[in-house]
Amino acid sequence: MQEADVTGGGATERLNRGCFCITLDRPALEEALNLEVGSTDFAQRLVDSHSSLFSNVAAFVSTETLIEMVRVVEAVEAAARLPGYREAVLSWAPPIARLDFGPIGALMGYDFHLTVGGPRLIEVNTNAGGAFVNAPLARAQRVCCAGANAPFELSSSQDFGSRIVEMFTDEWRSQRGSGRPKMIAIVDDAPIEQHLFPEFTLAKALLQKRDLETVIADAKDLIFDGDALLFGGRPIDLVYNRLVDFALEEPRHAALRAAYVGGSVVVTPSPRAHALFADKRNLTLLSNGERLKYWGLAQNHIDVLLAAVPLTIIVSPDKADALWRDRANLFFKPARGHGGKAVYRGSKITRRVWADIVAGEYTAQLFAAPSLRGVQLDGTRTELKVDVRIYTFGGRVLLSAARLYRGQTTNMRTPGGGFAPLLEVRAPAEGS
Repeated sequence: MQEADVTGGGATERLNRGCFCITLDRPALEEALNLEVGSTDFAQRLVDSHSSLFSNVAAFVSTETLIEMVRVVEAVEAAARLPGYREAVLSWAPPIARLDFGPIGALMGYDFHLTVGGPRLIEVNTNAGGAFVNAPLARAQRVCCAGANAPFELSSSQDFGSRIVEMFTDEWRSQRGSGRPKMIAIVDDAPIEQHLFPEFTLAKALLQKRDLETVIADAKDLIFDGDALLFGGRPIDLVYNRLVDFALEEPRHAALRAAYVGGSVVVTPSPRAHALFADKRNLTLLSNGERLKYWGLAQNHIDVLLAAVPLTIIVSPDKADALWRDRANLFFKPARGHGGKAVYRGSKITRRVWADIVAGEYTAQLFAAPSLRGVQLDGTRTELKVDVRIYTFGGRVLLSAARLYRGQTTNMRTPGGGFAPLLEVRAPAEGS
């Protein structure tokens, strides 16, 4: 394994490293947030509690890179439809993942690092956070750095609300056949204590404005009476699942699990969706051209995946010595991990941590360093790392955004960092 080359170049790189002007129109963003939830102080409370949620700057990305990321999404989705691939990933998934009620998974998140060799798919998430705050953020931007001789275009977010309604309606109909849910519950553990609780508030407001009654529910407060899943005595038709107990194994999720297994409630994303897309071990298959070819994946998709998915292997005792020697070039992640928890850059791990990695269910992924975005912080130039997230449903792009951060993983707590929209940089037309 060799480390990815991340040296920069081109108009996009120059803008990301050298454009320091503020693109975010904060008054416009605050007005949009307040209007969305019907409050006069929601935005101010959000700023007070989440001072590093929104970056003042945008991240620049070329049209070609956006197209490449979409091709990666299409290739992963194509692989996930193959019977051989499905059987392979379900072989290490919990039994509940074999239940297939029809839904394919709401608001998938494909996370990329951008390198000089192209985008690298770092991971896939089935409960990807941030979409509902990124939609108004993308609309509250003003273009600057016009002297760079590169035209700009914001990635589309104008019809985000209608796409979300269509998404949940499609998920409902894939299991129920027709109609739409009467009651949606956004479910998490202690949702009011979650860092992105304001996003739940925005999601609820968006859905209710479009005649989909919605509540925010703590999973432990759900009750299954044998026929229906109840919250506050009211039946829930569809659960927008934000839990990180992906197989619904914890005792406090027993009611939701029973209702899901019995087909009494539509759950999206489901345990099956997580198994098919988000288990980190799946990347060992997506970076294995021979197996993909054997299962019948088209060669153009194989080529895309081999270029974009860093080589990933499952950590096992028989590979431990070789992986330890090559650890500086690797990134280690728990197979069913989330949110950057218990992940380790190989060059920084200790022998004690290494013992835990070998004993646990971990993957080792070729390290692909994130690109950098220059910002001005307290009058001083600094650089933050960039992680790009593509939000999708059924392989279709709903929204794209970046996360700017300092440290080992994205954190939404870096001064000057946070969510940032992607500004598309188009190549100048010939002769211009």
